[in-house]
Amino acid sequence: MLSVRDIMTGWVATADPERSLRDAATIMAKAHLGSLIIISKGKPIGIVTEGDVSRALSEGANPDKVQIRKIMSKRLITVSPDKRVEEAAKLMAEKQIKKLPVTEGGGLIGMVTQTDIVAASFDLVTSLKEMVMARYRPPDFQP
Repeated sequence: MLSVRDIMTGWVATADPERSLRDAATIMAKAHLGSLIIISKGKPIGIVTEGDVSRALSEGANPDKVQIRKIMSKRLITVSPDKRVEEAAKLMAEKQIKKLPVTEGGGLIGMVTQTDIVAASFDLVTSLKEMVMARYRPPDFQP
């Protein structure tokens, strides 16, 4: 079975909790990402999503004065790289989250998303289909 390590993205955009909302929005826009992992003293402590930034701005937050720490989700849910993909998918469904930081030894080493899981599942199903067709192809089969 596939592990989280097999499908995770190794590069993750991060930011310090003291950065502004404008900084968070700029980093996400330039990197074409929907979230940032917030790091303090080398450890992941939270996550900020596009939705968090949009919500804060719609509530009147000053994008240059409000720090990321004020809007980030502080209960960071993470997964080990050695967990099975199925376990990560179940955790994401239970917690109703789309992005799951991957940590090892307390440090951030990657990110797995719903999109990563769907892509891996599709690849697996396609490979299995090809294996079955190759094994059970009738002798007179003409493609």
